[in-house]
Amino acid sequence: MQATIRAKGMIIRIIAVGKLRERYWQEAAEDYSRRLAPYARLEVLEVAESRIPERASDAEESKAVTKEGQAILERLKRHHGAVVALDRQGRSCDSLELASWLQGRMIEGQNEVAWIIGGPLGLSRQVQERADLILSFSSLTFPHQMARLILLEQIYRSFRIIHGQPYHK
Repeated sequence: MQATIRAKGMIIRIIAVGKLRERYWQEAAEDYSRRLAPYARLEVLEVAESRIPERASDAEESKAVTKEGQAILERLKRHHGAVVALDRQGRSCDSLELASWLQGRMIEGQNEVAWIIGGPLGLSRQVQERADLILSFSSLTFPHQMARLILLEQIYRSFRIIHGQPYHK
């Protein structure tokens, strides 16, 4: 799957609800940021996670998801490329398929891809409607900090595949 295009001008923008609070998550994310540097420019934009009571009503949860969704959509206003929302109900693919999808965006001349990670309650309908692709890493539920690391690793793996470089199979 050798690319005939240059990925270095690509902007990978991750818009995530919440912060990586623990040092081990931060260090792992920094490691993948360094690994991605030869392939693309990485931007991570964090939006505030809505605070909800422990025994929140459905209406309170819906309001929180809507508020987070509005913040995500605000971050997308200046974005001019593909948008990928992560949701366990989304489309599943393997690493080769994801690399092929990303390479296709580059061949089309898109130099930005935004990847959206919701908070503990998921993504609003409006964010999902804005997405060009809704992607599932698994039908399992992951903490959003772990989802960010899985995403970073899969993006890195995609660039390795695109450039014909070795990767763990």
